[in-house]
Amino acid sequence: MGVVNVTPDSFSDGGRWFDTATAVKHGLDLVGEGADLVDVGGESTRPGAARVDESEELRRVVPVVRGLASEGVTVSVDTMRARVAEQAIAAGAVLVNDVSGGQADPDMVPVVAAAEVPFVVMHWRGFSESMNSRAVYGDVVAEVVAELRDRMDAVVAGGVAPERLVIDPGLGFAKDAAHDLALLARLDALHSLGRPLLVAASRKRFLGRVLAGEGAPPPARERDAATAAVSALSARAGAWAVRVHEVRATADAVRVARAIEGAA
Repeated sequence: MGVVNVTPDSFSDGGRWFDTATAVKHGLDLVGEGADLVDVGGESTRPGAARVDESEELRRVVPVVRGLASEGVTVSVDTMRARVAEQAIAAGAVLVNDVSGGQADPDMVPVVAAAEVPFVVMHWRGFSESMNSRAVYGDVVAEVVAELRDRMDAVVAGGVAPERLVIDPGLGFAKDAAHDLALLARLDALHSLGRPLLVAASRKRFLGRVLAGEGAPPPARERDAATAAVSALSARAGAWAVRVHEVRATADAVRVARAIEGAA
């Protein structure tokens, strides 16, 4: 899953693909580098980010979705708003990736249910402004699994077919570096939920902390090799997809992981 952020303020590439034509070209480039799916988002969810108006999110996202879909690209929409999801689906998106798992907008689950598209349910404890204060766990793996199970049940009760659910542990969302690493070390526990698993580690803070050692964390765009390492490990652990900003290194890493798996 390649990332196209149509935002001025995303943590790793804000502003680079803000123009519609540039964003569409970038999505096509990601496909050329090996992306199977392109995830288009118009609202930053980095820690501390303020929400964007719905009208602005629609203005950013829908033309890019339409442009990519018209080129035959498989497109997902990264949004917490039902109206954005609905219009993106009408423009050609075939999957909704909601970091709130349907909690931010009460209309999201009915919209997804009616559209009969796959729905990514991420582990989420609150909006970006406050999520860092919610990173408190006794056993992060057990609690994330339990909270995801509860959310899956609520989404299914709202009408979404269980076979359309994808789960995401929400790395970096109300979690510190130790929590993220613990979840990656125990992806097998997430498989107990019985649904495809999306891992979205690309360029995130915990990788910066790992790479920093005793020094300062490298900038987000210097974390792609570390991201590829997580992608390969996630592939070996049975992830359905990895969501990344730089596709080629991850596609190569996953290909090698698969080859080693096949030779075992």
